[in-house]
Amino acid sequence: MKKRKRRYIASILAFTLLLGSGCVDQSQGKTVQADADGEAPRIIATSGATCQIMDRLELDLVGIPTLTTSSLPERYEGLPEVGSPMGLDMEIIKSLNPTDVVGPDTLKEDYALQYENIGVTGTFINLRSVQGMYDSIAMLGEKYDRQEQAQALVDEYESYLADYLERNQREEKPRVLVLMGLPGSYLVCTQNSYAGSLVELAGAENVFHHESKDFLNVNTEEILKTDPDIIIRTAHGLPDKAKEMFAKEFTENDIWKHFRAVQEGKVYDVDYMLFGMSSTFEYPEALDDLETVLYGDGDVAGKESIEVAGEQAGGAAE
Repeated sequence: MKKRKRRYIASILAFTLLLGSGCVDQSQGKTVQADADGEAPRIIATSGATCQIMDRLELDLVGIPTLTTSSLPERYEGLPEVGSPMGLDMEIIKSLNPTDVVGPDTLKEDYALQYENIGVTGTFINLRSVQGMYDSIAMLGEKYDRQEQAQALVDEYESYLADYLERNQREEKPRVLVLMGLPGSYLVCTQNSYAGSLVELAGAENVFHHESKDFLNVNTEEILKTDPDIIIRTAHGLPDKAKEMFAKEFTENDIWKHFRAVQEGKVYDVDYMLFGMSSTFEYPEALDDLETVLYGDGDVAGKESIEVAGEQAGGAAE
C-alpha cells in the first residue's frame, strides 16, 4: 500500500512538472553573469512577488516597485521606485539603464511594447500557479548563474508538495467556486489563476475551467448551474471595498439564496495577501487555510486569515 502511495505521489509530481514546462517566457533565457565590460547585470523587479524571488536567489536590484500592501525584502530598501506594478513609470525605468526588467507575465500585454519602445529588455515570469513560480525560479537561476539557490528552492517545494499530497489523498473532491472581488464587481477565478490553481492543488475541483483565461465574467444564473459545495471569496486591490461589495451582493442579490453553499453556510472570505493575483512563498499558509476550509467540516477556529461568511450570506436566504 505504501509503495502504491509513493508511486502516486511521484506521478503527481512528474505531472505537475510536465504541466509547468513551457509556461515561462524564456525569450531572454541565456545565462547572464556580467556584460562585456565585466559589469554586473542591472535588474529591475516590477512586483512584490518578483522581488521576493530575486531576494531568495540572492540577486541585487537597481529598481523596485512602489507597493502599498506587501513588504519588500530588507536588502532592497531605499532603492529607486519605478511605480506600481500596474502603473510603471517608463521614464524612471529607462533612466536606471537596466539590463533586464523582470515581472509577472500577466502584465506582458501591457508592458512588452512599452519596454521595446524605450529600448530595454523584459523578462516575464509565470506566477499564476505555484508550479509556474518554481519553473520561473529555475529559469532565472540558469539565466543569472544562481542554479544552486534555485535548486534548493525547487527541492524544498517538491518535498513540501509530496508531504501535502500524501496528507490529502481523498476519494471525494469538494467542488469549489472561487470569486475575486474588485471594487464594485467580481470575477470568477478559473484553474489558470493563482487562487483557482491553489484550490486544485489542495485536492478540490474548481467548478470553472477555461483553456487559457485566468478570470471570467459570468452571470449569476450560469454560476448557479455549477452548484458548488463551497464558495471562496478573495480580493484584488482595495480589499475593504471588495469586501463591502461582496456583503452587498450576497445580501441584496436574491439569486444567492438558491446556492446550496450559501444555504449550508459554506461561504468563506480568505486573506487576499495569501490568495492574490500572483504566487508567493506564502503558498503553504494558503494551502493550510484551504485544508481547513475544504476538509475541516467548517471549523476555522484559530484561522485569522479565514472568515466564515456563512451567517452574512445565509441572511440572504431568509
